[in-house]
Amino acid sequence: MGEVHPLWRPYERPTPEEIRRVQVGERAPVPGGRVEVAAPDPTWPARYDEVARQVRDALGDRVLDLQHIGSTSVAGLHAKPVIDVDLTVADSADEGSYLPDLVAAGFTLRVREPDWEEHRCLRGADPVSNLHVYSPGAVEPQRTRAFRDWLREHDDDREAYAALKRDLATRPFDSVMDYNAEKGELVYEIYERIFAADPAHPHTPQPLG
Repeated sequence: MGEVHPLWRPYERPTPEEIRRVQVGERAPVPGGRVEVAAPDPTWPARYDEVARQVRDALGDRVLDLQHIGSTSVAGLHAKPVIDVDLTVADSADEGSYLPDLVAAGFTLRVREPDWEEHRCLRGADPVSNLHVYSPGAVEPQRTRAFRDWLREHDDDREAYAALKRDLATRPFDSVMDYNAEKGELVYEIYERIFAADPAHPHTPQPLG
């Protein structure tokens, strides 16, 4: 395998059973069986600001870090019209220390993944958002920020990612998590380019297949 970047993860496509196991509550159907992918919207940063305000009002200094991530954080990129946010708290496994206040603020717990960096995901309603909760030092928030920053600076990968999303929007899916799984191969390939270009860490290419 050689030496790999500290943020590298192997490509693993989740099974339907694994997806169902981490979901909390009823599985929300995809309206019309199609995932909405919208053209770039200049209001997305302002919507993030509103989500950030709601989270900070609810948690105060328990917010250790808050970042706008995902496709709505990349200018010029097609995206689901859902604001993705990474939240860092002292201990994401300690739901009692933050979850009740977020629920009171209008968020609903949708995903619980104890075996994957104790990740939790909550859904916000207004603006529609996904709030991903992690503890300090978690790898995934570092990955999502690297991915965001790369797409902001690399037109070819941004356009390839947008084209795939537009194509997937024409296909039927039972859930958004199934849609996300279909993006996995291209996302992995983009990460490979991110890691290979990082002068701070050596990375032996790990191509799929």
